[in-house]
Amino acid sequence: MKLTMILCDAAQVSEGKLYILGGGWNLIGPSPAPSALGILIEVPWDRANSPFTLQLELHDQDGAPAVQPGPAGPQPVRLEAIIEAGRTQDLAEGSPLQIPLAITLPPLTLTAGTRYRWEATMAGEPEHDGWNVSFQTRPAARPLTPETVGFDD
Repeated sequence: MKLTMILCDAAQVSEGKLYILGGGWNLIGPSPAPSALGILIEVPWDRANSPFTLQLELHDQDGAPAVQPGPAGPQPVRLEAIIEAGRTQDLAEGSPLQIPLAITLPPLTLTAGTRYRWEATMAGEPEHDGWNVSFQTRPAARPLTPETVGFDD
């Protein structure tokens, strides 16, 4: 299988197509902001009608799971879906099947000045370095003082 993932401001799927708005960024924040993941999965012809599990996890620059507050206390940021691709009658035999996914993410409270990486895995598939996308949060804003704006006393 092949997976392509892009960070974007917004994404949606309509009529089998992935629509992306503000795609390709790698710098955000430091304040929490909504974002999305645009994902395109290519499934081989012979894997049609066979469900598989897609997992997405957010990790920090040290490889530790990114944690967010949740109803049961702090929890790792992790998404999981069972996906299945079906064949249409008009698709030529042997053609790969496309699964477009749009995942809207809530504003996440992330550490300023830190790198993060969304990592995708699929059950039964070997890990791929290309199945991830990284971004960084901007450093925290420095408070305005006479020194930071260049004013003398």
